[in-house]
Amino acid sequence: MTRYQKDPDAIAALSPEEYYVTQEAGTERPGTGKLLYNKEPGLYVDIVSGEPLFASSDKYESGCGWPSFTKPVEPANVAELQDGSLGMIRTEVRSAHGDSHLGHVFPDGPRDRGGLRYCINSASLRFIPRDDMEAEGYGEYLDQVEG
Repeated sequence: MTRYQKDPDAIAALSPEEYYVTQEAGTERPGTGKLLYNKEPGLYVDIVSGEPLFASSDKYESGCGWPSFTKPVEPANVAELQDGSLGMIRTEVRSAHGDSHLGHVFPDGPRDRGGLRYCINSASLRFIPRDDMEAEGYGEYLDQVEG
């Protein structure tokens, strides 16, 4: 079993925006994320720890300006915390092992897929194409990614 943790070398390699988002709970500007319009089959992992977070089969176009997912691929890898930073109560989403800020979860997702919208910053994610998942150690998630 792979153990995921906050990796100082990965943090040192982050771009200024990736650092701002993951380590300072920032938010990338809507519509600017490199993974927003990605439609390739594959797995989205924490850019800092590598822990698997979301499958492409659970990604959908919500129109909010950030990649949106209906559920985590591995619920134990996603921590949900109360966030009152903007004068309202929201639910922050962080990677459980890497402690990276990912985004927020809202109850306005597709009803037929559970009703949640995980609104996630591209800057907090690394995308692994389906064809590379086995070689990168994520083969156990192939059945959760469309072919």
